[in-house]
Amino acid sequence: MQLEIRNYYEVLLLEQLSDEGLLDELPEDYLADLCCVTLNQLPVRYIRHLVDTYFFEDYNELQQMKAEIQQALEKSRAFLKSANKL
Repeated sequence: MQLEIRNYYEVLLLEQLSDEGLLDELPEDYLADLCCVTLNQLPVRYIRHLVDTYFFEDYNELQQMKAEIQQALEKSRAFLKSANKL
């Protein structure tokens, strides 16, 4: 049996990266590392159906989640930049 569940933070992070044009700009390996490092800083929020989440989500909560993602993304980029200098 395979359950259809997703971490909503993954969805929002990929949307953020797409909006910034980074999905097309950055190498795939770097993007994978960036996503892993970023998501490890964030809580998880599992969902079953993305359409239901869009319908029931609270605007303020969504903005808070996006701010958390942006902050974690900035930390992750700085971390990966410093790690590549080693």
